[in-house]
Amino acid sequence: MNSVLQKVSDYYKYTDKFLWLLIIIINIYSLVIISSMQRAGDYNYLRTQAIALALGAVGSVVISCLDYKYIKKLWWLAAVGGIGLIALVFVFGTKVEGTDDTAWINVNGYSLQPSELVKMCFIVTMSFHLCYLSQNNKLRSFPHVLLLGLHGVFPVLLIHMQGDDGSALIFALIFIIMTFAAGIQFRYYTAAFFAVLLAAPFVWTSILNDDQRNRFLVLFNKDSGDAMYGWQQYQAKLSISSGGYLGEGLYKGQRVEMAIVPEQENDFIFTVIGEELGFIGCCIVLLLFILMLFRIFYKSAAARDEFGQYLCIGVFAMLFSQISINLGMVLGFLPVVGVTLPFFSAGGTSLLALMLCVGMVQSVNYYSDDERLIVKSHK
Repeated sequence: MNSVLQKVSDYYKYTDKFLWLLIIIINIYSLVIISSMQRAGDYNYLRTQAIALALGAVGSVVISCLDYKYIKKLWWLAAVGGIGLIALVFVFGTKVEGTDDTAWINVNGYSLQPSELVKMCFIVTMSFHLCYLSQNNKLRSFPHVLLLGLHGVFPVLLIHMQGDDGSALIFALIFIIMTFAAGIQFRYYTAAFFAVLLAAPFVWTSILNDDQRNRFLVLFNKDSGDAMYGWQQYQAKLSISSGGYLGEGLYKGQRVEMAIVPEQENDFIFTVIGEELGFIGCCIVLLLFILMLFRIFYKSAAARDEFGQYLCIGVFAMLFSQISINLGMVLGFLPVVGVTLPFFSAGGTSLLALMLCVGMVQSVNYYSDDERLIVKSHK
């Protein structure tokens, strides 16, 4: 009994309480916003979100108690699991109403999006790959960098084939940020940049469909509320601006209640915050995100080894990419590509995966704490 109490005491002492506090505040904020938003329809988004949060919280704590060196040893399981999840979508994948991609699986009446869990698997395998190359002085070897590139391209292409280009873009950005942080030579990024430029005309004419092209073109006509492809972003900006500084108040937003902005429960949840809590409410969200990102980035620098650093950088890259793209979409600076706002958008699979990723960061922090390691060495 005493040993259990001692472990609980150690966990409380050495875990990152500030990061946990940020995650708790963000999730409470999210549940409040979702409870207000869901009055626009009949589906109980709050219940699904609460269940996912409960499962994610338990999973996050369990992972945080597990030394991340075991995650490193099980990298192959993450690889097999990630490939298996993607394969399941090709076999059993379905479309969810309001989307144009086949990226979900129906399980007992619930829709699961495997790509969210695959992001975590990808971060683990990419961290192991980068760690292996670094420890063997192969980060500057062209053949190994090429294999690393194939590692990054593989999930991007498979997710693209499912029609989920938003998630494919996030995978690509995770890969770029992680490899850049690992010290891959700049010349490879330069070559990739010019390759993308050369391929852009072909991609525009032969790969992108009419809907995707129009989503780009409408950005140059931002005030066109009548345009079919600009309607969502036009209404999003109206909703945010209607909130003013303090907002209409929780459960009082008329545009929210009428669901004027399509997909306000998912990609455009930020419009609910803007209308009902105003500029101040939006700034609080941004502040919470900034503090969370800086905290995770700081933990990467304090990690005891490269694998821990890469894990934290991977989680940072995923969150930073999704936040930036989602806000860019909502505010009309980027085309709508179907990227959710982390923690806030309604989505059980996404929230579960995010909480598990937080658990990995906490594991890196807990098992890298200098004071804890010194105390442990003297026992």
